[in-house]
Amino acid sequence: MKNLYVGNLDYATTEEQLRALFLAYGVVETVSLVRDRDTGNPRGFAFVEMSNDDEAEKAITAINGLQVAGRALSVTEARPKTVGSSTKSGKREHRRNHF
Repeated sequence: MKNLYVGNLDYATTEEQLRALFLAYGVVETVSLVRDRDTGNPRGFAFVEMSNDDEAEKAITAINGLQVAGRALSVTEARPKTVGSSTKSGKREHRRNHF
């Protein structure tokens, strides 16, 4: 199982469109379009989980740099989440109020 990061997406891109794009290279387990938690608007990136590592590598090679809706997609293997990497308290610094 490989989790892929897909960046530089057009904000109108849907999960169904991403699934169809990656299905050409293998089995897609999940597609998660990332949205802003306050506004609900798309943030321009997503994660696609593929069950077969070889198929995922083929998808990375084929789709990375591909022009979709006038934008060159960036596709890489997703980095694992790190716990508490942004601050000691685990909260993101830009969300804190400093007075």
